[in-house]
Amino acid sequence: MIIEILLAVVIGLLLVLICLVLKRGRVEPKDIEFAISSVWKESGLDEKIGRLATYAEDIRDDYRSLEQMLRVPIERASLGEIALEKILSDQLPPDMFGMRKTILDRKVPDAHIKSTVGAICIDSKFPLDNYRKMMEAEDLKEKETLKKQFLRDVQGHLNKVADDYVCPQSGSAEFAFAFIPSESVYHFLVTEAYDTLRRYTSRGVQAVSPLTLSHKIELIKAGVHARKLSEQAEQIRNDIARLSQRFAEIDKNWQIFYETHLRNAERKAQELDKAYQGLREEFDKIARLSGD
Repeated sequence: MIIEILLAVVIGLLLVLICLVLKRGRVEPKDIEFAISSVWKESGLDEKIGRLATYAEDIRDDYRSLEQMLRVPIERASLGEIALEKILSDQLPPDMFGMRKTILDRKVPDAHIKSTVGAICIDSKFPLDNYRKMMEAEDLKEKETLKKQFLRDVQGHLNKVADDYVCPQSGSAEFAFAFIPSESVYHFLVTEAYDTLRRYTSRGVQAVSPLTLSHKIELIKAGVHARKLSEQAEQIRNDIARLSQRFAEIDKNWQIFYETHLRNAERKAQELDKAYQGLREEFDKIARLSGD
């Protein structure tokens, strides 16, 4: 927008100056001043620049508000929970996850996912104070000191996640997620503290960013769907087994009925037919005698 305004001003000035040159044959300083004043007024540049200044001030105010929120741990934690809930609600049905629900012997994680291996707890209260200070520090020695403090904060937080939320004996999965709401912080840890993250992964704590959490959720969903398909296949097998057993019982009863009753009835029918045929022959003889 600024470039468009400046371009319009330049074109306007050139047109005015060309007109003056064509009219007078030369350009005086006062002519340039007059041209600038005319273009300034006719283009409404005062109003446009005023609006730009207002917009810029609004942006600065919004940035200061957001920066202030990120400096306060409680506000920052709320933003992390909001981002986490958005990811979960976008990718999972409501019956597959919960936010701030009491589970696992009355523990309340920021979120949890219901999976085939138990409740996967997610903690979003990642310590970022010393990381922010480290990024703002200009002195290299101070920056290195803050880096060490931040990495100690990370280890302490991952220890807490492991102790609170990795408890298969209480119904959790064998792992939990430590949600880092910033891709840049996650990249920093993967680059500067890879061995630390790998060590805690062996204890069941996986540090995840918004992007990596989304990938893991898709894998969890695939596992749940596979489990449901397996359960449905098992149900079908059980139904077929029950049907087969029922058929065997019916077949047994039919064989008994056929051998005991139908065969006896067949024999009785044959005997009756034979007696009937004999009796009919006698009646035929009598009829023939009567005819003679």
